[in-house]
Amino acid sequence: MGFLSWIVFGFLAGALAKWIMPGKDKSGFLSHILTGIGGAMVGGFIGSAIGLGGVTGFNLGSLFVATGGALVLLWVVRKVRD
Repeated sequence: MGFLSWIVFGFLAGALAKWIMPGKDKSGFLSHILTGIGGAMVGGFIGSAIGLGGVTGFNLGSLFVATGGALVLLWVVRKVRD
């Protein structure tokens, strides 16, 4: 995936994660992108470790993995802040 694809993919995954797990934290466009890209890294690592596979491109399976990773990332960040 190219640079622009990662930005769009990160925004989609981050927006889905924050839609699934809303909270009081302030979030904007850049926050969604960074959460999604970080979630893709976390989700890819976890998915590969348990045998589900990682983020392989711009497809639905990768979006699920990245969103799951973004949810884990959001949960950890919120636990650290509280």
